[in-house]
Amino acid sequence: MVNVTIELVKDGNIEQCRQLCNELMAFQKSKAAIAPEAFDSMNFDTRMKKSYESSLESQVIVVKDNGMPVGYVFSTIENIENSKGQYPAWAPKDENSKGFYPEWVNLPNKIGCLNNLYVRDQYRDMGLGSKLLEMSMEWLESFPDVDLIFIYVSNGNDAALNFYLSRGFTFSHDVFGGFIKAIYKFKK
Repeated sequence: MVNVTIELVKDGNIEQCRQLCNELMAFQKSKAAIAPEAFDSMNFDTRMKKSYESSLESQVIVVKDNGMPVGYVFSTIENIENSKGQYPAWAPKDENSKGFYPEWVNLPNKIGCLNNLYVRDQYRDMGLGSKLLEMSMEWLESFPDVDLIFIYVSNGNDAALNFYLSRGFTFSHDVFGGFIKAIYKFKK
């Protein structure tokens, strides 16, 4: 019998997400049609841990089955004032490539970002992804000075893109020549 719990990480122990984050990066590489090799340098240390340590605020929620992590959601509040126009080292470069942030809006200094949401295959038809999204959105929307929330979906991950679009997010722009799709939602 499945004994699933959902736990908010309160002690900073994000290490329990290492294997899941690495599985997510491998999954994204397997789906990517554009620059799958870029995922070779993406892992728990270079993506989740680095972002967790550099964000203004962060939240990690872990799904466990009998104490074993089987899914997670990682969200942050980011200060983008000094990062507009910057490209991470792993990003595919192209002269016509747009970065993370859209040109269509006057961006605030702070945004919410749902960075990772991952649930292992055998747990996907249990509504856990929806529950994690709901919990993440509640947290992101709790910040009075954050009105805009972004999610960046890797190319080829159409199921994830459709999942977010069906829950009120809107396509914004292609990032790094289509390597990532940026979607957004204004706070309720």
